[in-house]
Amino acid sequence: MCKKTINPKIALTMFGQGFDCSQVVLSSVNDKLNLSREEALKATAAFGGGMWHGETCGCVIGALIAIGLKYGTSVPNDTETKKTMLQKKAEFEEKFCAAYKSCLCREILGFNLTLPEEMKQIQEKQLLETLCPKIVCKTCEILEEML
Repeated sequence: MCKKTINPKIALTMFGQGFDCSQVVLSSVNDKLNLSREEALKATAAFGGGMWHGETCGCVIGALIAIGLKYGTSVPNDTETKKTMLQKKAEFEEKFCAAYKSCLCREILGFNLTLPEEMKQIQEKQLLETLCPKIVCKTCEILEEML
């Protein structure tokens, strides 16, 4: 079950407010990372839609930023901390890909949002309103377990 503060309806509301999947994900755990909501939203503002290239899903990017903030290293040559962080990254990606078969936005959606004709199909099928909120919710669920 999704974290109580994030569910598909809340994700869709945030999308309607102009926020993207990466922003919804990181802001869902900002308190656990000692970030303000504003910092979380700003830090992930450029990553929706697979960085608007249909590449790595914004949900994945938001989650990996959270994992880096929680488990990442900031000390030179801290190989043990880096090893732990890379293990957490791999664990997240494994769980995400088990649910969605890919970490790439265009593969998850089945269409490339950078191509106008495919973006039209995404809009006609309402994938941003139906599929994406579910992906946000599942990502938050996985992330919540890991932090």
